[in-house]
Amino acid sequence: MGIHHSLFPPHSRGFTGKRWVEISLRTLHLVGTAGVGGGFLWGADPVHWMPFLWITVLSGLTMAGLQIWGNGIWLIQMRGLAVIAKLLLMLMMLRWGARADLFLLIIIISGVISHAPSRVRYFSPLLMRRVEHL
Repeated sequence: MGIHHSLFPPHSRGFTGKRWVEISLRTLHLVGTAGVGGGFLWGADPVHWMPFLWITVLSGLTMAGLQIWGNGIWLIQMRGLAVIAKLLLMLMMLRWGARADLFLLIIIISGVISHAPSRVRYFSPLLMRRVEHL
């Protein structure tokens, strides 16, 4: 089995209970984001909101990992590219310091892409069409 077939299987992988694992991770991610947002936007000492940042990062990376494992096509769809953009914005925040504009941009990207119609979420700017498998 080659890397292409491993990363882009003909049918997405799954497991029993995957949907509930994703719902649980998304819920943790929202709790973490709320804690970071509350602490960060109101100027609390980072020691108070740092555990929420870890919850956000770890749950987000786990969700991304599950998506990539399910089918790597996610990486070239808008839904995956949006996550990559959010990670780059987080890195910018680490480099330039915590900035409300970048934090709010991450929230905006999240809200727009997660609630966009499937024709947007599954669109690949790299292939200039909707893709669900290669």
